Amino acid sequence: MKSAKNGRDGRTRIIEGALRRFSQDGVSASTLASLREESGVSVGSFYHHFASKEHVFGVLYSETLAMYQEAFVTELTRHEEARAGIEGIVTLHMAWCGEHPERARLLVSERPPRREEPGGAEVAETRRTFFRQVSDWWRPHTKAGLLKPVDATMCYVLWLGPAQEMCRLWFAGAHQPTQAEIKELSEAAWASLRM
Repeated sequence: MKSAKNGRDGRTRIIEGALRRFSQDGVSASTLASLREESGVSVGSFYHHFASKEHVFGVLYSETLAMYQEAFVTELTRHEEARAGIEGIVTLHMAWCGEHPERARLLVSERPPRREEPGGAEVAETRRTFFRQVSDWWRPHTKAGLLKPVDATMCYVLWLGPAQEMCRLWFAGAHQPTQAEIKELSEAAWASLRM
């Protein structure tokens, strides 16, 4: 049911409010009461949509991860050349984090829900599909001798590890990345992953 006050339904208001709270205070420090207060919903409305704070987090994390991975795969698959794909993803990562700082903070700062936790099964499925899509793009470049054959963890660390650290500094207010630094991060990723 939509609120006459703002035209948004209770679920949307809860998700938006939780995103603000989790981004500012972290999931563990956010209380159910603070989520309800931030979203402006009643106790009954909250429980109509979500069973717990952890349920809200699981849904929010799963939705955010799917948004990020969709943008990632869209960017990656528009590049046929290995170097353009590797560098393009670093640039996309930094741009996405700048456009969605609260969601990016959630992905960078919080542990993903485990399979048995709310949202965990969705996160596992999203990741499985995502890794398959990235592998499908990566494999021909490895066979052509352009990219290293690395496992998923090392791929992530070498490809986006430095960019993630730059984002942590950015989110903490310690440093605003420049376009020149983003280009440097992209080139460093290529240097780490090329054959």
